Amino acid sequence: MAMLERTQFTWIPTFITLTIILCGCRSMPDKTLFVSEKFASGNMPAFHTYRIDGRTIHYADIGDASLPLVVFVHGSPGSWKTFAGFMADPYLQDKVRMIAVDRPGFGQSESGREVKSLKRQAALLKPILDRNRSGSATILVGHSFGGPVISRMAMDYSDQVGALIMISPTIDPELENTSWYQHLVKVPLFKILIPKNLITANQEILPLKGELEKMLTHWNQIHVPVYLFHGERDRLVSPENAGFAERMLVNAELKVYLMPELNHYIPWTRPDLIKFAIIDQLENRGSFN
Repeated sequence: MAMLERTQFTWIPTFITLTIILCGCRSMPDKTLFVSEKFASGNMPAFHTYRIDGRTIHYADIGDASLPLVVFVHGSPGSWKTFAGFMADPYLQDKVRMIAVDRPGFGQSESGREVKSLKRQAALLKPILDRNRSGSATILVGHSFGGPVISRMAMDYSDQVGALIMISPTIDPELENTSWYQHLVKVPLFKILIPKNLITANQEILPLKGELEKMLTHWNQIHVPVYLFHGERDRLVSPENAGFAERMLVNAELKVYLMPELNHYIPWTRPDLIKFAIIDQLENRGSFN
């Protein structure tokens, strides 16, 4: 009997670990302990919340409100802290105002209460665009799941968006296929044991294919410059998404950068690439000096 019990239950930790790894989550977990260190020698961002459509949205804000606005949107899971390094950058602080948002269901934006619709996520983040006081359209930066979110924002609020910077974006519905193990988080045992942010990530990733299909006829509505960075060693989001962007963004000035040596975690390993895109866009529209 003792041997049977060991056989029955010793697989559980391993299986839980595999479930967490394979649940389809697309972003590196927040390095919360390092956030305060990033701002140790400079200004801390201000933190705000607003209410919209029965939801609370939280965001971090730094920089003069008269400067061009850059908005950062994290992947799944994640929080505003994904982009803490950019917000702590003195050079960027001097040139742009930066807002990094907790997407609905993550961080302090009602963690665990996911929003499956990309259109609704875009609508819930629109008040961030309305906070732009610079007189020039907002630059949106999105990593991973944040890529389709900022794309939806550009489709629905084109007059307020000046450029898109997508990093490892998951935008091609043909590349989105759910696996059987992603549904295991619905089982009470696993739901109890798996961290809430991973459950939330899984719940918004499961319907992503259908959400991306709804966007197929709208890509030609994007007329702003688009920068796309993708690592060819990315094992979480296929680099083939870059080809989808080249086929669909027919009315955008698209710049694709496929990086042979990089994986999914470009915001942490090569932040200079994102900074380059921000500066390039500002210089091109005459707002950078």
